Amino acid sequence: MGTKLKTLPLHLMLLPGVILTLVFSYIPIMGIVIAFQKFAPSKGIFHSKWVGLDNFRYMLDMPNFTSVLWNTIFIAVLKIAAGLVIPIIFALLLNEVAGAWFKRTIQTTIYFPYFLSWVILGGILIDILSPSSGIVNQFLGWFGVKPIFFLGSDKWFPYTLVLTDTWKGFGYGTIVYLAALTGIDQSLYEAATVDGANRWKQMLNVTLPGMLPIITLMTVLSLGNVLNAGFEQVFNLYSPMVYSTGDIIDTFVYRLGLVEAQYGVATAVGLFKSVISLILIVISNRLANRYAGYRIF
Repeated sequence: MGTKLKTLPLHLMLLPGVILTLVFSYIPIMGIVIAFQKFAPSKGIFHSKWVGLDNFRYMLDMPNFTSVLWNTIFIAVLKIAAGLVIPIIFALLLNEVAGAWFKRTIQTTIYFPYFLSWVILGGILIDILSPSSGIVNQFLGWFGVKPIFFLGSDKWFPYTLVLTDTWKGFGYGTIVYLAALTGIDQSLYEAATVDGANRWKQMLNVTLPGMLPIITLMTVLSLGNVLNAGFEQVFNLYSPMVYSTGDIIDTFVYRLGLVEAQYGVATAVGLFKSVISLILIVISNRLANRYAGYRIF
């Protein structure tokens, strides 16, 4: 009885989180049935017409669904690749910095954008990437490069998304890999120095092998995000001019459901994405357990 009373405050602390999870994550699952209905808000879930798999057939027959799916996978895979490679390189470079104060300053500087929302960053990027007055195009103009419409060109827009997303988030990834570096046995570096290895060879033969478990873990866990190309970023930066290469599943669902009021089709697309994501997450969990000794469930 005494143990239960001691742990009661801890359980009460969990209660608000449990309630929020139930309200915003579990209860809305009932809305999945809309994917199988011709949903009418006036009739509600229980009285709307049941249409079976018609919404899914309509979804697959939509002419732009294939391009939206490809855009999502293409942008997400590029983001995953850049989000893995850039933090690793930067962590290795930062690890070579001798001055502790300078290293902390750099860490704080690169980590700061991670805390800014895409609403704020979207406004900043629209200004600095403007083809007429943006500082980026002004800088390119010094080298004779013609102005580039980064946010209005279907050619440049996907890569702009990848670069800006990497800039925003690579500081967080860098800290993860710097933490992994602190776990490497320093005696290995001493032994490598005695054997005549320079800093480059030490990085190849000691640092990278020591980071390999966390690199493997981050790589396999990122597989679950293949269909998550970043709704907030795309929504704040895209326009009809770049729908052909910048429209992703999440923004597609937003327009179908909230703009065009095709609730059944929008829910069907969202359910399709959720099922595929669940499969990818299960696969990534299995791979993480097999190659990195890590598992979530």
